Amino acid sequence: MATPEVKQPSSFDFFRFLYKYGTLILIVLLLIGFSVANPAFLQASNIVTILRSISIVTIIAIGITISLSVGGFDLSVGSVASLSNAVVISMFVWYSQTPLIAIGAAIAAALIVGAFNAFMIVKIRIPDLLLTLAVMFIIQGVALTYTRGATISENMIMPDGSYAEGTMSPIFAKLGQVPYIIIIMLVCVVAVHVFLTYTKHGRSLYIIGGNEEAARLSGIAVNKYKVIAYLLSAFFAALGGIILASRVMTAEINAGGPYLMDAVAAAFIGFAVFGAGKPNAIGTFVGAILIGILANGLVMMSVPYYAMDIVKGTVLALALAITYYKYK
Repeated sequence: MATPEVKQPSSFDFFRFLYKYGTLILIVLLLIGFSVANPAFLQASNIVTILRSISIVTIIAIGITISLSVGGFDLSVGSVASLSNAVVISMFVWYSQTPLIAIGAAIAAALIVGAFNAFMIVKIRIPDLLLTLAVMFIIQGVALTYTRGATISENMIMPDGSYAEGTMSPIFAKLGQVPYIIIIMLVCVVAVHVFLTYTKHGRSLYIIGGNEEAARLSGIAVNKYKVIAYLLSAFFAALGGIILASRVMTAEINAGGPYLMDAVAAAFIGFAVFGAGKPNAIGTFVGAILIGILANGLVMMSVPYYAMDIVKGTVLALALAITYYKYK
């Protein structure tokens, strides 16, 4: 008896291919386009500039990635970065503290915010988006009150009319310089990638994000892991704020705010990279690279500032469309 011929499905799915590699293809197209428009774009010095520019965004986005892995979302990271920025600079300038104490104080302040977020979300059951939005405004107010609305810098005039006598540590200043700022970024990406992908605790975070009730029934301590996720999100936001402080050596009002949307975009673009279909550190890094290339290329092409957001937003929307076309 002859065996009926089974029609094999097409081995190539264009949309699946686009979903897995669309972001990378977009990056290659941007590299080609910007290098044709300006040959200096691909020079090593400019590549280093791009990596340096995305360092803070990537570190903050890594924290968002961890909160997304448990099905949550932390909108307070920009404000936490601003608070950490203000605390670490004030420890040097106002109180003449050592780098260890200054950095420790900034991280402690951020972890308090992370603990508050976790408590309100896990115990009080407030939706994460609404809670972290409210906390974002609270922390903005706290940072504004703490700095008295002023920019903190060396030799600033204090409220009593005297000059601040503290100075910035030269060791601390190196954190924001090349190559240290890039090394810190890469260490964060690799460490979180290994944690989420190859450890039991990282896989538990993904299981909770996939189906919280199933995770609970299978014996995973859901609340404990959600607390850990929000604490880690706050920690990386604080690290981003500290690196920002080291880079600019001042504490500006709401200094971390501008990094929020780029970090959110990087984390969501990362869902599709290599077809992961979930928040992941490597994808977030690729998303940050896309944003960095776009911003740098537009500046080199002397695109007017008012048109830059239009182009940047359009390309990011395209990248997100590629991500969610198959992800849904």
